[in-house]
Amino acid sequence: MCYIGAQSFKKAPLSKPFETILFGFAFSPTLKMNIMETSRIAHFFGAKLILLHVGDKTPDKENEIKQILAKVKHQGDRVSIQWKPGRPEAVLLETCQDLKVDLLILGALQHENLYQFYVGSIARKLTRKVCCSVLLLIKPSEERIPCQHVVVNGLKDEDTPLAISNAFYVSHALGAKQITIVEEIRSKEVAVDIKDDRSLKKATILKERLKHREESRVNGILKSVPREFAQGIKVKTQSIFGKRGYSIGHYAQVARADLLVMNAPKKTGLIDRVFPHDIEYILSDLPTDLLIVRKKI
Repeated sequence: MCYIGAQSFKKAPLSKPFETILFGFAFSPTLKMNIMETSRIAHFFGAKLILLHVGDKTPDKENEIKQILAKVKHQGDRVSIQWKPGRPEAVLLETCQDLKVDLLILGALQHENLYQFYVGSIARKLTRKVCCSVLLLIKPSEERIPCQHVVVNGLKDEDTPLAISNAFYVSHALGAKQITIVEEIRSKEVAVDIKDDRSLKKATILKERLKHREESRVNGILKSVPREFAQGIKVKTQSIFGKRGYSIGHYAQVARADLLVMNAPKKTGLIDRVFPHDIEYILSDLPTDLLIVRKKI
């Protein structure tokens, strides 16, 4: 574990990664909470919000949405409603592309066997195919519950700097007090057969070297994070040895994180359906709200 000081961050021009947000909604029991939560997020991000229902537009449905929006504190003229027929997955993918959406928000239930409408298999397909970042909400609330702790992956990957930068932006916008950057180290990297004190010492030294290596790499990434986004936020790194995806999901749950930020999955081949990707472990049992960061295509 390593705590990072403010000197690690640089003075850089501020940028807003999420200027257009799309919320794909169904008429479920959590509709009101999801719209209230999504509207707050759009307000804190200073973003335009598009509410999209894939299905028929009826007077009753339209009236229900208008009644909910009437109770939204930060609505203004930056909230619009769209109704489109078709298959949810295809319509959402096409709309995100056509409207240059930066963030797709979907309501989700925590456990895979309880997923409804946009979650489950559809969510899996969207996280692989959509052109933008995705936020899955499992605990929306009508009244604001402040975000306190954000966990973000720090694995060695070309997209990790973007995920960490977005984690700081979101933390800054939502007023979070702590960010933990989790470096998942595969157990096979310290595959030492423990037979005696000597082999135990060897394994311990190897683990410490790997932790130091990962912390040095993350420190390098942090230098590119704008200082304004890090102000007032306690930052620490945490090395974990175990199965990628599963380990960070378990850590986020134990640490009671309010948000988990992960790189978007890349591959879509047959081998990825046979052998689960890092993100699959998290999607099957969401530990908290999940932000999947994707570089804009």
